[in-house]
Amino acid sequence: MSKQLTLFDLIPNNSNAEKKSEEKRADSLEAKTRKELRKEEQSNLPKRKTKVWMSEAQEGKIYFLLQVDYDGDKGKAVCRLYDKDTQKIYYLYDNTHHKSYFLVDLDVDKVNKINKITKDPSFDHVETVVKIDPYTHKKITLTKIVVKDPLAVRRMREHVPKAYEAHIKYFNNYIYDLGLIPGMPYLVKGKVLKEAKPTLSEDEVKEVDKAFSDSDQMTKETSKEWMPIFESEAPDLKRVAVDIEVFTPIEGRIPDPVKAEFPIISIALAGNDSKKLVLVLKRDDVNLGSTKLPDGLEVKTFNTEVDLLTEFFNILPDYPVLLTFNGDDFDVPYIFFRALKLGFFPEEIPFQINTDDTKYLAGIHIDLYRFYFNKAVKTYAFDGKYNEYSLDAVASAMLGLSKVKLDKSISDLDMTKLIEYNYRDSEITLKLTTFNNNIAMKLIILLARMSRMGIEELTRTEVSTWIKNLYYWEHRRRNWLIPLKEEILERSSSIKTASVIKGKGYKGAVVIDPPAGVFFNVVVLDFASLYPSIIRTWNISYETVDLNDCKNIREVKDETGNVLHNICFDRPGITAVITGLLRDFRVKIYKKKAKQAKDAEQKTFYDVVQRAMKVFINATYGVFGAESFPLYAPAVAESVTALGRYVITSTVSHARSLGVKVLYGDTDSLFLYNPTQEIVEGMIKWVKDQFGLDIEVDKSYKFVAFSGLKKNYFGVYPDGKVDIKGMLVKKRNTPEFLKKSFAEVKDILVKVNSPDEMRNVKKEVTDKVRSIYTGLKNKDYNLDELAFKIMLSRGVEHYKKTTPQHVKAAEQLKEAGVQVLPRDIIMFVKVKTKDGVKPVQLAKLNEIDADKYLDAVRSTFEQILKALGVSWDEIASGLSIDNFFSSF
Repeated sequence: MSKQLTLFDLIPNNSNAEKKSEEKRADSLEAKTRKELRKEEQSNLPKRKTKVWMSEAQEGKIYFLLQVDYDGDKGKAVCRLYDKDTQKIYYLYDNTHHKSYFLVDLDVDKVNKINKITKDPSFDHVETVVKIDPYTHKKITLTKIVVKDPLAVRRMREHVPKAYEAHIKYFNNYIYDLGLIPGMPYLVKGKVLKEAKPTLSEDEVKEVDKAFSDSDQMTKETSKEWMPIFESEAPDLKRVAVDIEVFTPIEGRIPDPVKAEFPIISIALAGNDSKKLVLVLKRDDVNLGSTKLPDGLEVKTFNTEVDLLTEFFNILPDYPVLLTFNGDDFDVPYIFFRALKLGFFPEEIPFQINTDDTKYLAGIHIDLYRFYFNKAVKTYAFDGKYNEYSLDAVASAMLGLSKVKLDKSISDLDMTKLIEYNYRDSEITLKLTTFNNNIAMKLIILLARMSRMGIEELTRTEVSTWIKNLYYWEHRRRNWLIPLKEEILERSSSIKTASVIKGKGYKGAVVIDPPAGVFFNVVVLDFASLYPSIIRTWNISYETVDLNDCKNIREVKDETGNVLHNICFDRPGITAVITGLLRDFRVKIYKKKAKQAKDAEQKTFYDVVQRAMKVFINATYGVFGAESFPLYAPAVAESVTALGRYVITSTVSHARSLGVKVLYGDTDSLFLYNPTQEIVEGMIKWVKDQFGLDIEVDKSYKFVAFSGLKKNYFGVYPDGKVDIKGMLVKKRNTPEFLKKSFAEVKDILVKVNSPDEMRNVKKEVTDKVRSIYTGLKNKDYNLDELAFKIMLSRGVEHYKKTTPQHVKAAEQLKEAGVQVLPRDIIMFVKVKTKDGVKPVQLAKLNEIDADKYLDAVRSTFEQILKALGVSWDEIASGLSIDNFFSSF
């Protein structure tokens, strides 16, 4: 755990010498990222005594476990527990004498002779333990090196040949060893947490037995242990969303949260207990204004910033959960450092600033930006509804609400407009957890249970970390030794196929090239969770692939019939068990429950459960093919994709033997041209009989326009809704004028109902695309409409080898005195300069590079035109770029 930042030399000094020293220090830090700055501050600052913001959990009460951390001062794990009756969070320190440790394959005598370990001040003791080898299932004897300080593991592990389980964070180890499941209810008994999960009803037991009737014994037993995880109540956590506004003297400059130079002029709070409050600073030069404020909104004004923050710090601890949007990078650190500059003592501030996140000392802090930024959450839980990750973009897509639009800077707003703007941000942040009957908040709790991770860690990490954590928890529950990454690679690194995609290492999914053209009545068959189903059916896991000592072997063949690997069926593989559990729970139980539920709240809950499972299921295969994954096993990933190709190509051959035209196929889906209902049903049965896999009708299109490129088509459903894949306009950085023009073309196409009508609209679409040339010629588009928008993922100083266009624009902004920070959206246009780009703030319309924009127009529409049988030459013929743009 990172040290907390304190008051040490952050408050301005009065003496000239001190002032010069501080200025010099500030200049040296200016070039560093905020992350580096925080690290330096933390290493130099003295420890302080932290105010206790929570009460101790009481004996005999049931709480929901939300988070486990390590308290370095006390040298103990500490659990944060939510009481739904009092709506408060309580703490419970470890009372089991649990300590940090790691394992070595040396006997105790040899370990005792390693002075770098036994003479280390943090060394506690050694003991002999017995673990199960996941490959052989035989018992193995290891030595457990126990230490007083978790940080000591890092240095001690360097002095042994092999250090097992030495890379695991202490608080996660604590969760594994005690078998804890964050998000679940627990009874406090003897100052120890005891399970309080609900008992399954007779009907639920029967339902589980039926769903897993064809499974192995390990899966059946685990299914009953997992069911309560999905059925337990997800508490409606009392929470408040907070957003701050800061005065800035220069428009467009984002204040540095660590320097915190400028005053906080307002703080908005929106709670799920109906709290609607804005704390605002009085400023003599600011008018009241006449903006009508939301009903029920309470406004408190303050003469000084100290009074404003004091009131904020008094109110905040009433809420056990704090919500922010990008609060880790801005709101929380700005409040913390600003309060220090104003003379607050650190113990008066309910925040702790760490290197990679921020802690809310009175409860739990969830930065929703980091949760919604998670690609697995966006794609699988929320069906890819949003493409950009700003608060405005996510809220507009998920809620149909947007930020208040401004025509001037925050600092220049009148009082009521500032209040309206600030409150709206906190309101939509809260609603991102309350919409659709709290679906996002319930999803967070369910994902925490499934991953066995605390809520704060879960919402700040990628899905690969969630999966790793679940696997480690299950290893520890079975007393399996968690193998070293290099040991797994020694056993499963043999790759037999060449990658089509550079850097992947092995051959991936099969893609059947589509024709160019428009096809009516297209039915898409989809293999239900193809890769997870293959993992389950073929028992694929890191400890079952290519084992030397195995009696029951099954060969892995690819689409050419070549044998690539052998899978051992002597015992169930842990990956097959976990993946199969989640798949069958989702498909056989919770998707049905979500459809059949009569009560709206229950329906929403079951939908959350199946969405959470979908996130895990769809990420399972990918992690084993990622070198960064600690259980990385290339042979596992290659086996899955090879079997996928085998299944797909076999099914395509069968379809063609029935006289069905397969237009396109990609990974786990097949596009069939005008098939009969009888043929579709026959194919579903054939796949089940042949491979033991499920295939179903995923969707039916009125028509699909294929460009001839892979992963690139424009489909229209019978109800007029559109499905666009791979086309440039889908990219979030596409300029607005292209998005608008494409939308107009889309509106023309969705009205088409027959091949004859399609022939008639071809000219209309062609004329529309030609009109874009005219629009550019006549300067009908402003700079904002021509702008590309790309997020700056890291500081500009970190781009060494190559400098992308948006980074060049960011550098220009920096040179002009505008501060740019990681996660800022950079808006730029393409111009005729050496850099080729300029930020919108610095550009002029006559600098636009016409050729580059015509290339963008072509890239956007050529795919649709190709499907309609129109060549780009037909569009461009007779049009002179030089004539059109000579006036720019």
